Amino acid sequence: MYAIIEDSGTQIKASEGDVLTLDIRELPDDAKTVTFDRVLLIGGDGKSTIGQPYVDGASVTAEIIDREFKGEKIDVIKFKRRKGYKVKQGHRQRYMKVKVSSITG
Repeated sequence: MYAIIEDSGTQIKASEGDVLTLDIRELPDDAKTVTFDRVLLIGGDGKSTIGQPYVDGASVTAEIIDREFKGEKIDVIKFKRRKGYKVKQGHRQRYMKVKVSSITG
């Protein structure tokens, strides 16, 4: 069984046992799980349920593995020819890692 969930403006395919990398979010310090209630589609076993826009009563529960880690570093370079202008800046996006434990709906 799998589900397509919406999170932070992106659509993510999630199956039970998958480890997902998501955008970081504000959560209580004692939170062990995250529940996603914006489920767009539930599929598997030869049948599918498509939401309009969301599937009623469906949710995906995931356990938090790593609350905050940084992704790969990217370089942002700005350059204008013949003007003597060159700027280099680095950026590392912060992410959260979760493991999908159950899909209901």
